[in-house]
Amino acid sequence: MIKTELISKAELPTKYGDFFIYAFKENDKEHVALVKGETRNKQVNVRIHSKCVTGDSLGSLRCDCGEQLNASMDYMGKNGGILIYLDQEGRGIGLLNKIRAYALQDRGFDTVESNEMLGFDQDARDYSAVLEILNLLGIRNVRLFTNNPEKVEFLRKNGIKVIRVPLTVKPNRHNAFYLETKKLKTGHLF
Repeated sequence: MIKTELISKAELPTKYGDFFIYAFKENDKEHVALVKGETRNKQVNVRIHSKCVTGDSLGSLRCDCGEQLNASMDYMGKNGGILIYLDQEGRGIGLLNKIRAYALQDRGFDTVESNEMLGFDQDARDYSAVLEILNLLGIRNVRLFTNNPEKVEFLRKNGIKVIRVPLTVKPNRHNAFYLETKKLKTGHLF
């Protein structure tokens, strides 16, 4: 049963180059995919990126999200690929709960502890829509730009051929503890 529906497609010129933007609806979530170049029947550069208003739009230094997004778009603008931008703010807990987690982090708790203290899993994201988006775009073989082994395993388990490409950014004094927590508690590969 397909629950992710392609709604529309349009041209999207960006500072990284000209892309096509595809809009998808999954229940109450709205996802997009930015596509540059030919993608059918070939190995495709792919970045699965969960929405991060604070990092992507507001320039927060608490995470590495904005820098990863910019690096991915820059690479794909030059080399082609697909950026799948998922409507899953704050590892799936939503923007308001993410700000509540930030307040706990200000008191010394890490990101995993903060989410759990609020009653959430350490990572509540669901990547089912990614499979449906890749299927709709005819993609079965990817070079996945990620440090998250769960994304790699999920795609492989669901029949997508995956080569992982590390996507690291230089830590700063505001995100060093966050990145260390991702490495130690969620198995991220840096």
